[in-house]
Amino acid sequence: MEKIKIYIQRLADNEDIPLPQYMTAQSAGMDIFAAVIEEEILLPGQRKKIPTGIAIALPEGYEAQIRPRSGLALNNGITLLNSPGTIDADYRGEIALIVINHGEEPFIVKRGMRLAQMVVHKIFQVDWVETPELSNTSRGEGGFGHT
Repeated sequence: MEKIKIYIQRLADNEDIPLPQYMTAQSAGMDIFAAVIEEEILLPGQRKKIPTGIAIALPEGYEAQIRPRSGLALNNGITLLNSPGTIDADYRGEIALIVINHGEEPFIVKRGMRLAQMVVHKIFQVDWVETPELSNTSRGEGGFGHT
């Protein structure tokens, strides 16, 4: 599997928070961890910005996507708004998570808990070529529910 080097900074007072890590050998996403100072309670329907205690410097031509963890979604109704979130190569601030509780019970976010995943992708910028007509396909303009 191809690898790239990415610089990461632990922000002050977060030395105890693990760096993002793959939980299995073939994982696409790295788990990232909550860096809350005190436990945060998310009531049903409530959303909060949760810090991760890290900042990264992606190489030009890459992005990091921040995604929910499936187990938290299934078991607790916990997911991320603005998902997937995009970390651009020129962003140098702390990565934060917009967490929402769609469950029926309050959810406690604890320091160091695995709360989201990060997937790094190569990206391409587009040069648009305007045309009066697009090529035909068998699907054509068939949209929602078409297939």
